[in-house]
Amino acid sequence: MARMSGARAKRDGASVGIIANPASGKDIRRLVAHASVFGNDEKVNIVRRALLGAAAAGVARVVYMPDPHALVRRAADEIDARVELVPAQGDFRGDARDSSLAAAAMAEAGVGAIVSLGGDGTNRMIAKGMRDVPLVPISTGTNNVFPVMVEGTVAGLAAGALATGVVDPDEVAPRCKLVEIALAEAVREIALIDAVVMAPGFTAGRAIWETGRIREVVLTRAEADAVGMSAVGGMIAGVRPSDEFGLHLEFGPGEVEVAAAIAPGLVRPVSLSRVDRLALGAPVQVHGPALLALDGERELLLPEGTVARMTITRSGPPVVDIGRCLEAARERGFLRVKESSR
Repeated sequence: MARMSGARAKRDGASVGIIANPASGKDIRRLVAHASVFGNDEKVNIVRRALLGAAAAGVARVVYMPDPHALVRRAADEIDARVELVPAQGDFRGDARDSSLAAAAMAEAGVGAIVSLGGDGTNRMIAKGMRDVPLVPISTGTNNVFPVMVEGTVAGLAAGALATGVVDPDEVAPRCKLVEIALAEAVREIALIDAVVMAPGFTAGRAIWETGRIREVVLTRAEADAVGMSAVGGMIAGVRPSDEFGLHLEFGPGEVEVAAAIAPGLVRPVSLSRVDRLALGAPVQVHGPALLALDGERELLLPEGTVARMTITRSGPPVVDIGRCLEAARERGFLRVKESSR
């Protein structure tokens, strides 16, 4: 459909993956804060546009995560995207682990890129399932740091440019940082943005908003215009995705107090006793009893006497810079259907 020019030849039979989490955008932050509820109808609309964008880019096949709400199937029913829809293979049970299973299955199926719809937690689960496929993360909500607010059509075009071979992932999709949490020298968990150490307690509701129970935080990114723990760090020192370091915050009276947007509509004072730049590979030891919250979700309870090690590494999945991707594609004649001979 599009005339290609330049060094890279277009690859036929290209495929992309789509992981649309029906549970994202609906957690307890909608009750205790003022976060927007992101309904499944809007996710269907975004998926529909992503399918159309991918098809326009020359994608022939879309591998998708099955879910109880049939988000991708519903999106495809009302359009003629002319792509083959293939459900990812796995024991899907309608819970958070499905995103990990789907990501692993898509990597095994050889997709050229994965488009995700969800928040920090959804993408964390995807990163637990695969680390090598370029990821195009679309944010569904107002309190995310890792995914971006991007039009679904554009996300589909970028995924298609990668999957069809027009753009090399090494040009436009650097690996992201993550926090590895190890117990007894084995990595047990990861976080893409923040790993929070809290006093142990009730884990229902999962999302964090009780800052008085937080002991320390390790951040891969600290951004003043973010929401959540990244915003706390961002009000002190910026840490970008490209920086080869992170931030370690210890909570308590002492060094500095800042006000930060810990959730949508919730700006609270936070006292920090220590703030340190944390080099990649430098360990932070955590002694139990403690509760670890990862990317906003309470995930791991450390019993008394247990020691965990948190380390920032650049071993996450490649994350697509959508603007750079489409600019690189443009330079190779991507979607250029006519060109004057003058």
